[in-house]
Amino acid sequence: MRYVYLVLFFIAVLAVGALGFRGSISTRPPLEVFPDMDRQSKYLPQDASTFFADGRTDRPIPAGTVARGDLRADRELYTGMNRGGEFVTGFPAALTIDRQFFDRGRERFEIYCTPCHGQLADGRGIVTQYGWGGPANLHIDLIRNQSNGELFNTITNGKNTMFPLGDKINAEDRWAVIAYVRALQRSQNGRMQDVPASHQGELN
Repeated sequence: MRYVYLVLFFIAVLAVGALGFRGSISTRPPLEVFPDMDRQSKYLPQDASTFFADGRTDRPIPAGTVARGDLRADRELYTGMNRGGEFVTGFPAALTIDRQFFDRGRERFEIYCTPCHGQLADGRGIVTQYGWGGPANLHIDLIRNQSNGELFNTITNGKNTMFPLGDKINAEDRWAVIAYVRALQRSQNGRMQDVPASHQGELN
């Protein structure tokens, strides 16, 4: 029975020692049973360092370093602008404009553009049936007269109520969409003079 009292006494002492001073203020650091690497031997960002000659812990990025996936050597292809900062009028030389290119543009256009601009790019997409915005008619002179680079910039960064698609359509596919849009514009705004004289008689 004596041991029971001793055990109870030690339990009471431990309980008071652990809980009796909760909320009190002390200038001494708390007792740490498991420090959990709270005080590691490490440098914090922008700390000074005596190890490097320039006294900085942050090391400068080596010249010419490019983040993985961010190599953009072809300015026209990835920005739609030339080295002078002007929008290009044609297509980047790195692209091959063929039937496969147009087919890719049609596919991307139907996925990302037709909900707003419609199958014919006339601004009559399905969203207009629900009262959402007023998508642009891509056949108006204002847009037909824009350079290809300006259209590329609009697809990439958005404009007015159009949200940017640069994170959804890669650069090559954006140019393919532009090629398809140009084909649609040509088909919807064609004139008799555009048809060779030898074939004009075939038209109704």
